[in-house]
Amino acid sequence: MHKAELRARILEARRALTASERQAAGAALAQRVRDWAPLASPGTIAAYVSTGTEPGTHDLINALHADGTRVLLPVLQPDNDLDWACYEGRDSLARASRGLLEPTGDLLGPQAITAANAVLLPGLAVDRRGVRLGRGGGSYDRVLQRLAAADVHPALAVLLYAHEVVDTVPFEPHDHLVDAAITPEGVSRFRHPGSAATA
Repeated sequence: MHKAELRARILEARRALTASERQAAGAALAQRVRDWAPLASPGTIAAYVSTGTEPGTHDLINALHADGTRVLLPVLQPDNDLDWACYEGRDSLARASRGLLEPTGDLLGPQAITAANAVLLPGLAVDRRGVRLGRGGGSYDRVLQRLAAADVHPALAVLLYAHEVVDTVPFEPHDHLVDAAITPEGVSRFRHPGSAATA
């Protein structure tokens, strides 16, 4: 199956979820992520603010912040690259382009991601090898390339609904493998060369 076809099928399935199903999934996901080994102690975590039918991250971000974790959130740049700013609570988010909610604090630069102990990635699917399917904009491909170029290896997890962990996602040379998929039902870990040992 081509990436475009797989994206369309997953987006259609997400649209079929009810608001109560998405809310319950977000609450469960927050607990699963907090139980994930790389987040066992406060540090710096890169996350994102969910939108639309994505698995909800609002509860998660607030819980991590309350636990004393330094949470970095992305700020989309005109060229589709990501800058980063710290999350300082619900009032520190503002509506931005493309319907996104972004932090309003000082921008830390695209390289700020290299200080993260773990990176929580949006996505549409992941396969059993750890190949992640994004939306196709390339923003997180740049993030993962930046981490590789800096030779830093935070634990990488994509946040999904359970049925989005699939057998196969088309792999391209620029793709970077992730260490885990976290869903409301649990954590799927992927072992591959270079995977984070604690994932």
